[in-house]
Amino acid sequence: MIEKKTVCQIVDEWLEGKEYFLVEVTISPDDKIVVEIDHKEGVWIEDCVELSRYIESKLNREDEDYELEVGSAGIGQPFKVLQQYINHIGKEVEVLRKDGRKLCGVLKTADEQHFTVTVEKKVKPEGAKRPTLVEEDETLAYDEIKYTKYLISFK
Repeated sequence: MIEKKTVCQIVDEWLEGKEYFLVEVTISPDDKIVVEIDHKEGVWIEDCVELSRYIESKLNREDEDYELEVGSAGIGQPFKVLQQYINHIGKEVEVLRKDGRKLCGVLKTADEQHFTVTVEKKVKPEGAKRPTLVEEDETLAYDEIKYTKYLISFK
């Protein structure tokens, strides 16, 4: 079986000096290799083809047969690595907490431990007849959530 570590090293070689970043490598028991990459401005098919050919040039089908798929992390898919959070700062995201509550707001910050989303909440000020919308920052740890994904908006 082809080692995940080996494929990751090959992909890292190809990524060197490029603005792309590795999102995930998965290898099934029957040697189907799936490589997901991403880029701040999106992924071009030509680059996926180039990476695919690069990986194939480093692996020997004579030693072990495999199926290879190289593609983009995909719009609307949950974020898997910190770089995806960083690339989407200032954009609308959807967050599903482990307790089942969903948040929609603008991704404000992200680091290795936490990320912050600015959400709008209805608050009824004391003495007011109607609630007003106020912005509030929610800071979450990655282990508190099921997923975060880019919210596609057609406004």
